Amino acid sequence: MSGEGPGETHAHSVQRTILILALAGGASAFTTRFVDPMIGVIARDLVADPLQVALLSTAYALPYAFIQPILGPVGDALGKERTTKICLAVLTVTLIGAALASSLPVLFVLRILSGAASGGIIPLALATIGDRTSMAERQVAISRFLVFTISGQLVGSSLSGLLADLFGWREVFGLAAGLAALATVSVVLGFKSASRTGGVFSVPASIRRYRQLVGISRARALMGFVFFEGIVIFGFQPYIAPLLEIRGEGGAREAGIIIGGFAIGGIAYTLIVRVLLRVLGLGRMLAVAGLLVAAAYLVFALQPSWPIEAAAMIAVGMGFYMLHNSFQVQMSEVAPESRASAISLHAFAYFVGQAIGPVVFGSGLTSIGVPATLVLGALCIAALGFTAASVFGQPRAR
Repeated sequence: MSGEGPGETHAHSVQRTILILALAGGASAFTTRFVDPMIGVIARDLVADPLQVALLSTAYALPYAFIQPILGPVGDALGKERTTKICLAVLTVTLIGAALASSLPVLFVLRILSGAASGGIIPLALATIGDRTSMAERQVAISRFLVFTISGQLVGSSLSGLLADLFGWREVFGLAAGLAALATVSVVLGFKSASRTGGVFSVPASIRRYRQLVGISRARALMGFVFFEGIVIFGFQPYIAPLLEIRGEGGAREAGIIIGGFAIGGIAYTLIVRVLLRVLGLGRMLAVAGLLVAAAYLVFALQPSWPIEAAAMIAVGMGFYMLHNSFQVQMSEVAPESRASAISLHAFAYFVGQAIGPVVFGSGLTSIGVPATLVLGALCIAALGFTAASVFGQPRAR
C-alpha cells in the first residue's frame, strides 16, 4: 500500500508514513482555525457584521462533519491514500478561490467546499496509521502525527492574525493554498503505488458497516464524548477576537496569540504523553484533563488581560488533547476491519459538535453574558472528563 522498498524495517516504514501524512495533516490543520483571528479584518474589508463573519467557522466545520460518513467508506473501499490525494487537491483549489473571493457569500461557499475537502485528510491519515501500527504503539504514533497537525494549527491560528494585519487576509488564504499544494505533491509522490490499488465502493455495504458501528456501545460513548467536546471547547474560540475588540484589549494579533496557545498546549501534551499514561493511567488522565480545561474557562470568565487569557488557552489545549487523543486511540480499535469508517464516524460526531458550538456559545453570550456562559462551559467539560474516566478508566481487554 505504501510503496516502500522491501529492505525497509517496520519502524522506518512507520516513520516514513507518519512524515508523509503529517505534511498533509499539518496543511489541513492550518486551514481549520486560521480564520478565527481574522474575523475582524475580514468583516471590515467586506463591510460585514463580525458576528456573522464568525460563522465562517461553522461553514467549515459543518461540511467537514457531514462528509465523514461518505469519505470513511470510500477510503475503506477505494484506498485511504488515494482518497487523501483527491481531498488535498480539492482543498488547494478552494483555498485559491477563497483568496480571490469578492464577497462574504462567495467566501462562505468556498469555506464550505474547503471543509468538505479537508474532511477526508486527518481522519483517513489516522486510519492509515492505525492500519500500520499495533495498539500498543498507536497512542505514541498518533501523538507524533499530532505534533505536526497541532503545529499546523498553531501556525495558522497564531500567525494568521498578525499576517492579516500586515498583508491582508487574502494573502493568508494564499499561504494556506500553497501549503495544501505542497502536501498534495508529498502524498502523490510518497504513495505512488497506493494510487493503483483499491476496491469498489458500495452504498449498501457502507450502511451495514455503520449500523454495526453504531450498535457497539463503546463506539456510541466515544462519539457522544467528542460531540460534546466539540461544542464546549471550540464554541468559544471564534468570539475571542470580537470580545477583545469590544473590551479594547486588542484585535486580530492578540486573538491569534491567544488561540495559538491552544496548539502550544497540544504540543506540550505530545511531549509528555508517555509520562502521563505511566503516572496517571488513562482514567485519572481523563479526569484531570476535564478539570484543567474547566479551570482555564473560569479564568476566561474573569475577563483578565489578554496575556493571562493566552496562558489559560495553553491549559485548554493540553486538556483537550489529553481527552481527544485518548478518544481517537480507543476508536481506532473499535472495528479494525472498518477503521476508516469508524474514525470518520467519530470525526463526524466531533465536527458536528464544533459546527454547533459557535451557535450555542453565541446564544449564551448574547443571553446570559460572557462570565455565565464560560462558567457553564467549565462545569460541562469537568463533567465530561469524569464521565469519560468512569467509562474508559481501564483499557478494554484485547
